[in-house]
Amino acid sequence: MSGCSKRCKHGIVKFAQTIFKLITGTLSKDKIEDELEMTTVCHRPEGLEQLEAQTNFTKRELQVLYRGFKNECPSGVVNEETFKQIYAQFFPHGDASMYAHYLFNAFDTAQNGSVKFEDFVMALSILLRGTVHEKLRWTFNLYDINKDGYINKEEMMDIVKAIYDMMGKYTYPVLKEDAPRQHVEVFFQKMDKNKDGVVTLDEFIESCQEDDNIMRSLQLFENVM
Repeated sequence: MSGCSKRCKHGIVKFAQTIFKLITGTLSKDKIEDELEMTTVCHRPEGLEQLEAQTNFTKRELQVLYRGFKNECPSGVVNEETFKQIYAQFFPHGDASMYAHYLFNAFDTAQNGSVKFEDFVMALSILLRGTVHEKLRWTFNLYDINKDGYINKEEMMDIVKAIYDMMGKYTYPVLKEDAPRQHVEVFFQKMDKNKDGVVTLDEFIESCQEDDNIMRSLQLFENVM
């Protein structure tokens, strides 16, 4: 492994830890100021003020996230393999590769095989601090694997199975093999309002908001991110 690759991998782990602190609310003011003291000679992201206006993060939080994302990994972009490395570390008892693949595709809005800091932080803002409607719209995009504006039963099955695989037998030791399919059958029956075999964005949002069980089950990013 080259020096750049080692440094990048180190940065990936630090960045993942920073995200975890944001999620758990333990990214304290003192910690942010400590990090900022260490970044006085680091590069700054272009359009930081614009990102602050477009996201739900403060300028200091954006600076810390930027340091972990770009300064530790000079290429300034994250690829699918990076996502797989992060999730493999967080879920060692399962196979997180397919979930990481689908998640990366949802972050990769340009579908060019890489995610820039700006793209990542915009999505992260929605997932961690967005409104219910914003989170549901983003989750719909995750499930819409082929990006045709609809979710079919196969797409939902692929995502749900990937989540079960990631959590692993350690988490679900007595889980039946057909549990993911049963899960999807119940969800899809409720969501496909007009019974045409696909779920639209409007159907998805309406179904989720009127069913507390679906809402709890779809809060993926508070559970697995």
